Amino acid sequence: MHRAEYRRSCGRYLALTIVLALTIVAASVLAAGTARADDDDDPRPAAGIKDNSFLIDEAYNQGPGEIQHILTLQRQQRDWTLSFNQEWSLGSQAHQMSYSVPYLRLRSDGQRARGIGDVEISYRYQAWLESATMPAFAPGVSLILPTGSQSRGLGDGSFGVEIMLPFSKIVSDRVTLHANAGVTHLFDVHGHSPTSFVAAGSAVYAVTREFNFLVEGLVEWSESVNDAFALERETTFTLSPGFRKAINLPDDKQFVFGFATPITFSRDRSTDYGLFFYLSFEHNVLKKKR
Repeated sequence: MHRAEYRRSCGRYLALTIVLALTIVAASVLAAGTARADDDDDPRPAAGIKDNSFLIDEAYNQGPGEIQHILTLQRQQRDWTLSFNQEWSLGSQAHQMSYSVPYLRLRSDGQRARGIGDVEISYRYQAWLESATMPAFAPGVSLILPTGSQSRGLGDGSFGVEIMLPFSKIVSDRVTLHANAGVTHLFDVHGHSPTSFVAAGSAVYAVTREFNFLVEGLVEWSESVNDAFALERETTFTLSPGFRKAINLPDDKQFVFGFATPITFSRDRSTDYGLFFYLSFEHNVLKKKR
C-alpha cells in the first residue's frame, strides 16, 4: 500500500471511530427518558455486569478499594496468548492503574517459541461518569515495555505508548454500547517507528443481571517491521460474538467467566477463526467482611 493510500485509509478509520463515538452519545440522549445515573443500586439488568469486556475497553474505572484480577486465553491462527491483568483504583474512581503481562506460545508462520511478551503499565482517568444523558468516558495511556524477546518473535524490542479513548453507555434496561478509538506508537523497531490505529465498538444484551450476550467488532490498521527490516501495513476486521456469566458472592465479590469466538478477516490472509476464554475476580479491600 502506498503512503498516500495508507493515509487515506487512516482517515477513513478515524472517521469511523468518530461516528462510533457520536452514536454512543446520540443513543445516550435518546435513552434519557429511561436511563438512570450510574450507581451501585441501579436495578437494571444491564448494570449487573459492567466492566468485563473481552477485546475492547469499557469506560468504567474501578471504584474506591476495588481490585480486579483478569485472566484471558486467546487462540489466533496457531498461536496462543495467556494474559494476566490487574486493575485497581488510586483512592477514588477518578484514577486507575493497571498492568498486563502476556505469555505467548507461537506456532504460526514457522515460528516455535514461547515466553513472556511485552508488558504494559496503564493509567486511566474517569473524565465523565455516566449520567442519564451522557456516556462514561475514561481516556487512558499505557507504557509498553520491551520485555519480550524480539529475536524469538515474542516482542517488538522497543518502548512504546498506547492511547485509548473508550466510551460506554447503558442505553436501555438490557442494552449497553461501547466505543473505542486508539493509537499505538513504538519508538524504535529496527530503525522504524511503527504506528497503529484501532476503531472498535460492542453491543451487550443482558438476559439477566448475571448473564449477557455480547458482540464486539474491531477494525485495526497496523504497522509492523518484517524480517527484511521494512515496514509492513495490514488492515484487519474482527467480529467476536460471545457470552459472559457472573457469580456474585457476599461482601461485593464477583467472579465473571466468558467465552467468545473472534473471527478475523484480512486481505492478505485467510479468514481466521479464533477462541477466547475470560475469567475475572473483583473484590473490595476497603469493605469489612460481614
